[in-house]
Amino acid sequence: MNTISPTTASEASAFPVVERVETMLVDLPTIRPHKLSVATMNGQTLMLVKVHCSDGVVGIGEGTTIGGLAYGGESPEGMKLAIDTYFQPLMLGQDASAVRALMLRIGKMVKENRFAKCAVETALLDAHGKRLGLPVSAFLGGRLRSRLPVAWTLASGDTARDIAEAEKMLDLRRHKIFKLKIGAKPLLDDIRHVAAIKRALGDRGAVRVDVNMAWSETEAAYGMAAMSDAGCELVEQPVASAAALARLVRRFPTALMADESLQGAESAFELAKLGGADVFAIKIEQSGGLFNAQRVAAIADAAGIGLYGGTMLEGAFGTIASAHVFSTFNQLQWGTELFGPLLLTEEILTTPLDYSDFELTVPNGPGLGIELDEERVAFFVRDGLRKTISLSE
Repeated sequence: MNTISPTTASEASAFPVVERVETMLVDLPTIRPHKLSVATMNGQTLMLVKVHCSDGVVGIGEGTTIGGLAYGGESPEGMKLAIDTYFQPLMLGQDASAVRALMLRIGKMVKENRFAKCAVETALLDAHGKRLGLPVSAFLGGRLRSRLPVAWTLASGDTARDIAEAEKMLDLRRHKIFKLKIGAKPLLDDIRHVAAIKRALGDRGAVRVDVNMAWSETEAAYGMAAMSDAGCELVEQPVASAAALARLVRRFPTALMADESLQGAESAFELAKLGGADVFAIKIEQSGGLFNAQRVAAIADAAGIGLYGGTMLEGAFGTIASAHVFSTFNQLQWGTELFGPLLLTEEILTTPLDYSDFELTVPNGPGLGIELDEERVAFFVRDGLRKTISLSE
């Protein structure tokens, strides 16, 4: 854990100012290995940031990645270092209620670092919501829906195990949309894997696949045709380049979704101009924050591109920040993938999130509407109580 003391702040100010910025790394185990084409995850690290304000309000945000640096250019450790070293001098003494102005100030001095910016913006919005007694969605134009459909990702890599897991989720009425992580195995093996799962589920569950850019364009053309024949309704980011996506789109009945190609509003505009996707997977971290995620959604709407609420396998704070944003979208044709907290074995909230009847409830309380269990976090924080106990045994 790292606590940063303020160098400038006036308690007599007419507005609340940022007094202290605190960051920590929280290491949590997962219910099973999560296998992607780029990495196999056996746990998840959350970078939590707390923004302490002069009016006593504390906002919390989260930065999370998939497989450390395997997925992209930021890691939880890198986010923590960036916030400690570069963000906090720009934040101390600044008006904590002027969220967009403060994020603009940070943006002028800190290039890229979209994930870290998202975590800080989330914390500032959480604090402002607590201050005014309003949910974060109120600062984003207001929610249009209070519950969001949630897909579950099948990523054990074993066909029989994935089928059993999907059956369990259907029985629990937790998920009826399933996304399969493929691309690490030979193409024909993946095709057989997907086809077997869809046959087992039939009409009871929708099947989608995420390739995480693992295919060549030639493999993608063959694979998308096979996925369509197998009854798969959507293929996510089969290839890396936007140009290749544009050459593949609408050649097959299966919808094509862009994910890694979306790195904020500018890339969304270029992809829309190319006509490179049927669906955008919007992620608040890849977009660079909650307001920027709305910009990406607006571009998709204008281009007639469907929307899907994506995840970086965030814990509770990143997941609920995403839920507040997705609740404001005009359209959310493809639902969401906000299952990240369910992949973790440990609960870090005082009250768990409400996943029921195949959907996630967006909290109504002030700010994000959730509360951190400080004792649990103290146990799992890196170099914290759990390490102390294990060393003494």
